[in-house]
Amino acid sequence: MNVRTRFAPSPTGYLHVGGARTALYSWAYARRNHGKFILRIEDTDLERSTEQSVNAILESLKWLGIDWDEGPFFQMQRLARYREVAEQLIASGHAYRCWATKEELDSLREAQRARGDKPRYDGRWRPERAKAAGLAAPRDRPPVVRFRTPEEGESLWNDLVKGPISFPNAELDDLVLLRSDGVPTYNFGVVVDDIDMSVTHVIRGDDHVNNTPRQLHIFRALGAGLPRFAHVPMILGADDERLSKRHGAVSVTQYRDDGYLPEALVNYLARLGWSHGDEELFSTAQLVSWFDLEHVSRSAAQFDPGKLAWLNQQHMKHASNERLAALAEPALRALGADPLRGPPLERVVALLKDRATTVPHLAEAARFFYEHESPSPALLGEHLTDAARPVLRALKAKLAESPGWDRQAISAAIKHALASSGLKMPQLAMPLRVLVTGRAQTPAIDAVLELLGRETVLARLAHYLDSD
Repeated sequence: MNVRTRFAPSPTGYLHVGGARTALYSWAYARRNHGKFILRIEDTDLERSTEQSVNAILESLKWLGIDWDEGPFFQMQRLARYREVAEQLIASGHAYRCWATKEELDSLREAQRARGDKPRYDGRWRPERAKAAGLAAPRDRPPVVRFRTPEEGESLWNDLVKGPISFPNAELDDLVLLRSDGVPTYNFGVVVDDIDMSVTHVIRGDDHVNNTPRQLHIFRALGAGLPRFAHVPMILGADDERLSKRHGAVSVTQYRDDGYLPEALVNYLARLGWSHGDEELFSTAQLVSWFDLEHVSRSAAQFDPGKLAWLNQQHMKHASNERLAALAEPALRALGADPLRGPPLERVVALLKDRATTVPHLAEAARFFYEHESPSPALLGEHLTDAARPVLRALKAKLAESPGWDRQAISAAIKHALASSGLKMPQLAMPLRVLVTGRAQTPAIDAVLELLGRETVLARLAHYLDSD
């Protein structure tokens, strides 16, 4: 089988993590099976669909590295095709025109609720019932087109994630296929599109399980082959409620802007409901080589921002220094630091990246290399003691006369200053770190001093020691 999957978002907002994971699974399945991945924009919600949302979705997919082979296709450009198929269903007796008004339908549902019945359309405009009731097509309003849903039997399918699923047809009423303005409803448009685009596997969230019986009916009425369905579990917050912004889940572009790497988010989303043994950290290429539907969980997954941050940190460790430097440079400038007034940013990144969780975190850690940060009075008072001052002055003199400026020479100067002072390494290293960087925590002090350069280190020490 030539595998063909699709992702079909509605452009009514940003691409959220649930939608991104659905796209990722569909894309990875197509890539693993050397198939095609199709992008389709379901823009029939005329009140809420926007071009801005379309652009945000495309931008998010591109950033994640999810490329498509065909599309993007837009449903609003295919209205003539939906009308054609609706007429085909009417001609075959599988659909009919319905002129019921909103007021009539509201009254019907109200009466049904009063009787304790499930609110549903009663099929009054089915041709045989309309004829028996003496209903005549009015000329003052356009009709909708409804599907003649089977009233007996069950709709069955073997879901590739959830296993066998069945729905009694008696639970379903006659679905509207085309609205009176000619715009298709979701369940009709998606079937016509999947048929026309030869989709073989429909991978989507399990909130669509209830739509599947209706779609199966339309597929069969059109004499089309059925795609395989795979309904992946929902993503929940830590409180087991449906994922939302309050759980820390935001748009894909927000994660980009917050300094996450795309491969880290891909890694996290893939692992959020699917597994390959005990592997937690993997590349996008490994995901493609491993991905299958057999190991997608049937249970809902919980979104954990802490786990995502950890994965991002791991991927930053493996990212090239040149790439991270290019990402960190604008973040540094946003902090008011000039990356040109200091050591090469690639070397700074190499020293700091193992500790960074995001690109802004990396930029913040690097800032003291490019501008002198004054330590807080409390930090200065804690570490610049009377015992440390003379030793720091001796160290400053030793550093000034050192013939070389590398970690070995700097370490030798520190040891020389300690040898005659009676201080231990932390008693000198901490005030040295505070005076030069303005911080209590940095990587190894000799590595920091080496990158800062002799002139900068001596000037920063002099600022505190020569004014006494």
